Amino acid sequence: MADLNDIDVIAPNFKRRLSGVTSTVIRLVPLQARSIAITACAPDMPEHVPNVGWIKLLTMSRKGPSGARVWHARRNVEMIAGLALKWFLGKRLKLLFTSASQRHHSGLTKALIARMDAVISTSAKTAGYLERTSTVIHHGIDTETFAPHADKAALRAELGLPQGALIGCFGRIRAQKGTDVFVEAMIALLPRHPTVIGIVMGRAVDKDQDFLDDLKKRVAAVGLGDRILFLPEVPVWETPRFYQALDLYIAPQRWEGFGLTPLEAMACGAPSIATRVGAFEELIVDGKTGTLIDAGDVTQMVDAADAILSNPELLAHWSDSARKHMVQNFQLQQEADAITAIYRQLLSA
Repeated sequence: MADLNDIDVIAPNFKRRLSGVTSTVIRLVPLQARSIAITACAPDMPEHVPNVGWIKLLTMSRKGPSGARVWHARRNVEMIAGLALKWFLGKRLKLLFTSASQRHHSGLTKALIARMDAVISTSAKTAGYLERTSTVIHHGIDTETFAPHADKAALRAELGLPQGALIGCFGRIRAQKGTDVFVEAMIALLPRHPTVIGIVMGRAVDKDQDFLDDLKKRVAAVGLGDRILFLPEVPVWETPRFYQALDLYIAPQRWEGFGLTPLEAMACGAPSIATRVGAFEELIVDGKTGTLIDAGDVTQMVDAADAILSNPELLAHWSDSARKHMVQNFQLQQEADAITAIYRQLLSA
């Protein structure tokens, strides 16, 4: 456990369940810790991530080793906590917020963002929804962990996956994420491609359980229960192996803040079909590393998948291009360095 007396930057993550923010903190903090004194503050983190418990915030020294500490929030509740620590407990903090949302903010969120010392946006689209200046920093990928596997057939055997061409859709299972659009597209697509398997992997929270159950019933009703698979969520550190097993990835979201999954898939050599939401238009090179489609359009999804699956040479070319695009433009180290530069600016101000 980190000693807060030696810490310059605190990255809180107040959500117990796995989320995009949790994944971001897990990926970035250990890398940033090589060059700056940073810790997460979360209820649960892997052992390799520097972390402190919430109670330590109350008793930490007023100043850090560099004077004020940086408090890097990524949610409203974490901005509120940073303001409370600063205003009510007298902790010297520089408040930084990362915004991934692409929608007009509530009055509360606007008021909180206005009180931050600096703001990061994860995409140019996100920056457009803010009423103040922000620095655009795209998410990056650990391209050593997320990388093509040398023996895809052997990996599938290890994971208990079929050996046909695999199309994946990973993450939270709910209408906002477009899981139903993916399932409907697979129902239409799979009869055209007898060796293709669709995989939905993720978790549905209680309020979305009926949504998931309905999808499973729909698949069973058309006799595709052995070709459209529903897999449980796996720990974040195990997901690279499942991406490595794929031939094609589909991100069917109706709405998204950023959308990390196509990056992870492309880094593993799986071209991505994605809707024009979130940052996908800034991540995917249409016609070179994947295809962009309209949100909620089953026909476009089917046609895009059919076109690439029907052309193995093009699929292989896109796979290679997707991997190169990630290595050249979306390295996790690039994201970490850009954020750390802002930390240093705040610490020296």
